[in-house]
Amino acid sequence: MSYAVVLRAPGAPRLLCAALIGRLSYGVVPLSLTLAITRNGGYALAGAALAAFGAASCALAPARGRLIETFGARRALAPMAALYAVLLLALAALTWRPGAPVVVAAVAAGACTPPLGPVTRTLWGRMFDDPVLVQRAYSLDGVAEELLLVTGPLIAGLLAAVTEPAAGVALSAALVLAGTLGMVAGMDARPAPAAASEDAGPIATPVALTAATGLCLGALGLLFVAFAAAHGRPAAAAWIEAALAAGSGLGGLAYGAVRWRSGLRSRLAVLTGALGLLAAAAGASPGLPVLAAVAAATGVVIAPALTTAYLMAPGVRAATWVNTAFNAGSALGAAGAGALIGRAPLPACFALAALPALAAGAAAASWRRAARPAPAPRR
Repeated sequence: MSYAVVLRAPGAPRLLCAALIGRLSYGVVPLSLTLAITRNGGYALAGAALAAFGAASCALAPARGRLIETFGARRALAPMAALYAVLLLALAALTWRPGAPVVVAAVAAGACTPPLGPVTRTLWGRMFDDPVLVQRAYSLDGVAEELLLVTGPLIAGLLAAVTEPAAGVALSAALVLAGTLGMVAGMDARPAPAAASEDAGPIATPVALTAATGLCLGALGLLFVAFAAAHGRPAAAAWIEAALAAGSGLGGLAYGAVRWRSGLRSRLAVLTGALGLLAAAAGASPGLPVLAAVAAATGVVIAPALTTAYLMAPGVRAATWVNTAFNAGSALGAAGAGALIGRAPLPACFALAALPALAAGAAAASWRRAARPAPAPRR
């Protein structure tokens, strides 16, 4: 079976296109908002607004997931997206006024962010009965999301160059509304919940390991910039990030094409530990070309790890918890790296960034071995 089987399923092309349009908004809005607020309010205000936006989005994500599961995606998602789009437009307008309460507006918008990713993965899970096809659909979805995270900032930068940065915030509002309406078109008013995987188990495992993944990756983003600056080429950090994203895309496609015999928990533990090992190795790179190669290798395990975590968390609310864990971990990882850079050698900073993933992967693997039943005595 190939990815073409996934794309030929009834409703699959519409779902993929609509979800990509809506989620592209999340790639465009951070840089657009930063540039728009910085123009009139400075970097401190922009940082505060982005932090408030992210904190509100993460803190209320489980509640939004509960609303989706309680009332159904069609009833809850479209109004949520409409309110979010209106608040983004209001925020775009406020960025033109010095002294406007942009932080308050950012909190309001972040609180209403529609959980398009978790809803999309839940719909993929209901579209196929074959677990292999579900894995393939999740992998395809994860690779597409990686591409959006690269494309979004490029669109934001282009808009800022040819017009006003606030135009990117307004475009984000249009994208999320159009994508959401495309997704909910044809949905049942109260869709049935997704069936749980037999290997899914407690939600705590994917949440904990995904948080560790986020901590590691959030720190790596800043450490790549510091490494490039230390080698006299700060702009090269963009190429390092591109190598990471390319590796993740290739890894995700390869992962989805394999029929795995190991369980989801075992896979996630190995992938998380591998991420930690590669992140630690990145700090020993002698120069930028080697770092780019290690970053690409590191990326190979990122999309598979996230795909596995989402496979262990069927349903909108569970997937939202995993998504929130990753986002919160990324924010904390970036903050921790920012505090360490300049106070410790860069190799040590990379090693510390790798520690959460290494520890979480080892703990999950140990728990898995301890949970295995003892072999029956021979008679």
